[in-house]
Amino acid sequence: MAAEYCLVVLLFLVSCSSSSAVVAPVNSSRKLVDRLPGFSGPLPFSLETGYVAVDDVRFFYYFIQSERSPEDDPVLLWLTGGPGCSAFSGLVYEIGPLTFDFDGYRGGLPTLLYRPDSWTKVSNVIFVDSPAGTGFSYAITAQGFKSSDTIVVRQLYSFIQKWFDDHPHFFSNPLYISGDSYSGIIIPTLMMEITKGIGSSDNRLLNLKGYIEGNPLTHSPHDENSKIPFLHGMGIIADEFYEVARKSCRGEYNNPGNSEECANSMQAIGDCIRDINSEHILEPQCTEAQSPIFENNVLQDGRTKLFESAVSSVCRDTNYILSRLWANDKAVWESLGIHKGTVTTWKRCDDNLHYRYKKEIVNVVEYHLSLITKGYRGLIYSGDHDSGISFVGTQGWLRSLNLSITDNWRPWYVNSEVAGFTRTYSNNLTYATVKGAGHTAPEYMPKECLAMVDRWLSGEPL
Repeated sequence: MAAEYCLVVLLFLVSCSSSSAVVAPVNSSRKLVDRLPGFSGPLPFSLETGYVAVDDVRFFYYFIQSERSPEDDPVLLWLTGGPGCSAFSGLVYEIGPLTFDFDGYRGGLPTLLYRPDSWTKVSNVIFVDSPAGTGFSYAITAQGFKSSDTIVVRQLYSFIQKWFDDHPHFFSNPLYISGDSYSGIIIPTLMMEITKGIGSSDNRLLNLKGYIEGNPLTHSPHDENSKIPFLHGMGIIADEFYEVARKSCRGEYNNPGNSEECANSMQAIGDCIRDINSEHILEPQCTEAQSPIFENNVLQDGRTKLFESAVSSVCRDTNYILSRLWANDKAVWESLGIHKGTVTTWKRCDDNLHYRYKKEIVNVVEYHLSLITKGYRGLIYSGDHDSGISFVGTQGWLRSLNLSITDNWRPWYVNSEVAGFTRTYSNNLTYATVKGAGHTAPEYMPKECLAMVDRWLSGEPL
């Protein structure tokens, strides 16, 4: 009785120590989901949701089994970037088997549709909300919400070990760590952490085979500085502006204070590119907050005329509003098995997380070299219209590895059409561009990206 009383008092003190702290189930939990609000009929694939407890954090995940051969196909751990963007964004907008019926939306709960060009056609995928405070993941103490690159890597390593403990029948499947954008920092660091533990007495012998990264942040200053030569090459920055900046800034375009001439040229360039959508330079520059398409959660008429472009007829961020409407519906929370009292509002990307997340790792180029030297496979791909983390920067750090080329630069095809260009390096490292895609390539070119990852996972040339 005394022990129970002390436990109750302790939980009360924890809950009162911060408005951010919550009291909720502390153990891992799982739920099989065969129906979802907004989707007509039973789901045509196997979906499991759940939590894995790591320290004070409860990591929420969606697990979708391969629609082909779950017992044989690889397991992909998918990490959405940000940091602070929910794994659901990767599931419903990038590589998962669900999408929203944007064209048919007229208010109320958005309708979900089955998307055939899903990576779950060829792999089992674990979508995890990371770090704490992202999506439906939460912490039971205020301290648990504070995170960093190194903290989240350590926690994700524990997450994947515990997940396999709960799913031993997938333990022998090949494991690939995958994701895009800021996850380019986390993925190779997590890979290194896993390789250190493989074979040690107190860790599981995970069947780790390699990693997949899309438009990955890899060396922050280098990737940032590569934006200017990319935009010049795309015809957005005039030759005379670029030449002055190139000579006066000496490649350090994001630190123009060292030279007045550099600062002046970057001011002129900034005036030219300020209205360019950095995630896809051909799409309209707009955000959810700026979009006039929705008013009181009701779609207004004339949407195709407001943001019409060669690539997209609407502001892409407007489509993201549907995820906010759907994922904040209480029936959805019940269906997904969300722990009550742990989340007040679901956000696709939580900008406030930046205030409690420490970015400690700046450069992971050497990690790539170490991993492929150890024999792990790597696939790096770039949507070729992304200026934020452009192919210019990615190809630059790939060259710095000084690897021999085993398959030289050439086009790769889907349905007899050029889908991009690719090159293969020694030690099973493959690089590919995805023609016409933006920052999150599968979001723009799902059919092409599915073909790319299917061939690569199968060991076939792109």
